[in-house]
Amino acid sequence: MITENIKILITKPRSLREKVYKVVRDNILNGKIPPGSRLIETRLAKEIGVSRTPVREALHMLEMEGLLEPIPRVGYKVKGINWEEVEEICEIRKVNEVLAAKWAIDHITKRQILALEKNVRLSQEVLHSGHMQGIVELDAQFHDLIVKASKSQRLGELCQLLRRHMLRYRLEAMYMPEGVSATIEGHKKILECIKAKDKEGVEAAIKAHLDQARDDIRYFAFELSHKKAPEREGRSGGLK
Repeated sequence: MITENIKILITKPRSLREKVYKVVRDNILNGKIPPGSRLIETRLAKEIGVSRTPVREALHMLEMEGLLEPIPRVGYKVKGINWEEVEEICEIRKVNEVLAAKWAIDHITKRQILALEKNVRLSQEVLHSGHMQGIVELDAQFHDLIVKASKSQRLGELCQLLRRHMLRYRLEAMYMPEGVSATIEGHKKILECIKAKDKEGVEAAIKAHLDQARDDIRYFAFELSHKKAPEREGRSGGLK
């Protein structure tokens, strides 16, 4: 093959479109832009301080990812949450995270074990302090540590994407003491099995942990929310 005329262009590490995409996506996933909120190109461009083009491209990416749906002649709306999606995400996470944990058992180092133990201790401190904001990051770190120990980058990307989507539903439970307590207990059991190199046990622990998360979502995001708050359908979403 002749390659003399091929030009390889080196671009910047992250385009403006990708930066806008990440900012908007993170605000959707952490609940700052709630389901039903309308996203208007001109307003977002002004808030972020960029032109409309990268905003338009970012919103299209989020539509393709399934987080937004278009509103003709208006813009986009953050897709509502639904129980079928929760069940689907939980079942796929079980498969991926069980695989990650089993591979982690084969490769995990003493330093990584210590990092998991420290994560559980810090989570308990958060629970005892009553300030639950830090638990979201600690929960993500716990699962990330296991995936990194599995030594599979592709599996890590899949697990991270699914966890982010599930976060939309879990936020309310993650800020409640009973939800935090259940999360920590689940992490303890997973860690015990990893330390014991018990692959059957870690599979059962992860499945039970994700089933608990699913049940918390059912209560806090669906059953309890029906007794609350008015519909947000007409609200325009902005960044916070």
